[in-house]
Amino acid sequence: MSEDSDGAAAVSTAVVLDYLPHGRADDDRPQYQKPQLAHAVDAGSFALYELVLREEAAITIGDRVAVDPPHDDVTEVRQVGYDDLSGGAQSELEHVVSEIIDGEEARFVDFFNEAGAITLRLHQFNLLPGIGDKLRDAIIDERKREPFGSLSDLEDRVSGLHDPAATLQERIMEEIRDEDVKYKLFAREDE
Repeated sequence: MSEDSDGAAAVSTAVVLDYLPHGRADDDRPQYQKPQLAHAVDAGSFALYELVLREEAAITIGDRVAVDPPHDDVTEVRQVGYDDLSGGAQSELEHVVSEIIDGEEARFVDFFNEAGAITLRLHQFNLLPGIGDKLRDAIIDERKREPFGSLSDLEDRVSGLHDPAATLQERIMEEIRDEDVKYKLFAREDE
């Protein structure tokens, strides 16, 4: 668990992607022995979770639930990979990532204002889909003049950068789906 700017313990929350009232389909135990489950994505780190729920849990798709410390309806939190998610959770994930970007726009604007070099030849911007050296240099030059105030400000000021939110979403989804991505900018596993 991390601390917020006031030094208080910050609560890690996740957005529920799918609710499985009868547990996983690949669980061979009788139905009465299978716990209710939910699949969720962490709103901060984009880590994926399988949440084991109490029998009387009242959690639905789209709910934000605490995972560290766990919500009252959650008895266990397990980190999972993209392939472990239910089909419903996988199809909902892209939509939820988009909502997180929209809802926490300042966090992603800060990325564009603060991103730096990874190596002498590679910049964080070059990891974003559709951003090559020319567009990277245009973003850096423009932010030197004045920090970006919003994603639409970024789009207006940098010619050739269309829909930065969609660009971010595409990169985040790539990091979530492919565990072997060498440099992860947004999706990090919990420690």
